[in-house]
This record gives sequence, structure tokens and C-alpha cells, in this order.
Amino acid sequence: MKRYIKLFLAILIVSSSSCEDVIEVTVPSAESRLVIEASLDWQKGTDGNNQLISLSTSTPYFDTNKLVPVTGASVKVTNNNNGTEYVFTDQKNGNYIISNFEPVINNTYTLEVIYNNETYTATETLHGVSPIKAVEQTLEGGFYDDVLDVYIFWDDPADEKNFYFIKFIEEGDLFPNLEDFPDEFVNGNQLDTFFEKERDDNDPEAEFNPGDEVEIALYGISESYFNYVRLLIEQYYSAGDPFSAIPAKLKGNCVNVDNPDNYAHGYFRLTEFDKVNYTFE
Repeated sequence: MKRYIKLFLAILIVSSSSCEDVIEVTVPSAESRLVIEASLDWQKGTDGNNQLISLSTSTPYFDTNKLVPVTGASVKVTNNNNGTEYVFTDQKNGNYIISNFEPVINNTYTLEVIYNNETYTATETLHGVSPIKAVEQTLEGGFYDDVLDVYIFWDDPADEKNFYFIKFIEEGDLFPNLEDFPDEFVNGNQLDTFFEKERDDNDPEAEFNPGDEVEIALYGISESYFNYVRLLIEQYYSAGDPFSAIPAKLKGNCVNVDNPDNYAHGYFRLTEFDKVNYTFE
């Protein structure tokens, strides 16, 4: 009797393991949209004349192809304070460049992109930024008392609202660390922020070590861009976290004036920024 029971179980296991149901899931895909990468960033100590705007079209999430470059578009930026127009030249690879742009702090600029007979516009004000006045490394200021971190210091202008965007990236890393910073409760003071990597007992190279090089950039940004980039940073760091909220669709400031439903992805920003490179000792 036991022999028959064992034989029956063996047959059941084999038959169960050989039965597979193929489930086909239809994944919804959004229609392709124009993607506008228009960050006109002016580094302190330069004339800011050379600027780049990139245009592409979006692709489905599971598509292995990269964004498709857009050529043949018309790209123009206008200084609304004095009426000067800056026409960007199509490089036939999705990039549009200019070499005579004139950035003026607190002036307002309007971007105009004409693509497929539809006009996209966005308006933004160029905000200045205080210079990075000092860079320091320490073992005491971060989350770990025995891990190196690096601080930057700058002066926040008094009696005005300021918003900052900070990028930290170590040489050799593919992706930067991002931070948004308002002066809401520290207006007019010396400000600082730090960058530290987590300790990994199995990998001593994970944290900062003497000789490591890091680039730090401090941007002065508008309040509207601050609100946008804060949500973008939250989604940037929550990727892969099963307990985080589902990423929301972020709309930038680029509006399709001919067909509002066919809006573009991306954001038109103007910033002044200061940058330092630091080597740990």
C-alpha cells in the first residue's frame, strides 16, 4: 500500500511541476511627448554665453530604446526685461546651442519651442547665489562619528527669500547626491550643508577615504523650481523602496499653448551656481 502511495505522490509532483500557465499582461503605455531639457546655468566667474537646450521624445517605460532626439524644432529664449532674443542653433542631434547668451540676475526670460506646428512656452527668473566661502572635512558633524564628511559654507542674503539646489558627486560615481534647501528659518545667516557616505563594514571603500575627490555645486533657484525639484528628489531617492509612495507624474513649467493636453515633460530653469572640487586629506 505504501508503495502505491509513494508512486501516486511522485506522479502528482511531476504532473504539477510540468504544468505552467502563461499569463500575458498588457502594460499600458502613454503617448510619446516632447521632453525639454532647458537648464541655463551660469557658473560664477564665467560669462555664461555658452548654453545648451536638449529636445527629445519620451519612450514607453519598458522600451529598451533611449529617448529619441528631436531635430528641426525652433528654439528661442527672450529676455523679457529688455526684449533681447536668443535663437538656439539646431545641431541635428537633439541639442540646440548658443554662444552669445547674456545672463542677467533677476531678469525674467521666456523659452519658446516650436515643434510639430505646436508652440511650447515657459517663463522663469534668473536667480543669483552667494559664493561658497569655505569647505571643510570632519569626523564629527555627520551621522557617523568615525566617517569622513565634507561641509560647504555660504552666506544667505538678508531680508529676502532664497532657495537652493545642491549637487554632490564623487569622482567615478555615475549619479550625484541631490539636496534642496530653503532659507525659511535661517534667513540672513551663514548656511552650511554636508555630504557623507554610509559606512559599510564589508567595504571600507564605500565611505570617504583620504584621496577621494568630490565636486559640489550650489545653485540659486526660484521658488517654483524648488517646489518641483523637491518632489523630483523625493522620487529620486525612493526608487526601489517597496514602502515608498507610488511616484506621481511631475509636470514642469513648459506649457503647450496650442494644445494644453499635449504638454511637455521637463523644466525651463535659469540659475547662477558656484562650484568647488575638494580632495579628502
